Amino acid sequence: MGRRTLSSVVQMAYCVRAFTARVGQRIGLIYAAAMPEVIEIVSDIDAAPRVVFDLELDVDVHAASIRGSQETATTSTGRRRLALGDEVTFRARHFGLRWQMTSRITVYERPHRFVDEQIDGPFRALRHEHHFQDLHGSGTRMIDRMTIKVPLGPLGVVVTRLLLVPYLRRLLKQRAAHIRRLAEAEASEA
Repeated sequence: MGRRTLSSVVQMAYCVRAFTARVGQRIGLIYAAAMPEVIEIVSDIDAAPRVVFDLELDVDVHAASIRGSQETATTSTGRRRLALGDEVTFRARHFGLRWQMTSRITVYERPHRFVDEQIDGPFRALRHEHHFQDLHGSGTRMIDRMTIKVPLGPLGVVVTRLLLVPYLRRLLKQRAAHIRRLAEAEASEA
């Protein structure tokens, strides 16, 4: 094999490698766009599971936990505490824009867990699981697990990972801290 032929083979190998890397990146982004993002926050609260559970289902408590967003909540029943099958429409300001999302309570097992799922809103899908574990006399472990799928394909993946996931994680932590303050204050009064 001559020098020229060897050089051509090496160049071809580099081209094939570069091409497969680009294809792999694109396939990876397409695959990532189909995969949901999961955010999980765990909080230990010095209050009984039923107290924490009920506070989590109170739409006024929810709105008060993130005042900076000017959030309002309208329920399908007019009740302020949600139950199985209830729908709630949240309107709030995030990233300088007005957003609206309607969710439905799809699982309700008081005081252990409930699930709300977006039925209309900005996400392709949003499922928010709330778990409450009894710590046998020392309070409740509250686990918030939010699973989201976003629109916009690969662009949505980039925006989600760089902006949305950190933002939602911060909101969930802020909300958990608010619930903790209310629940522990209620427990100390009892």
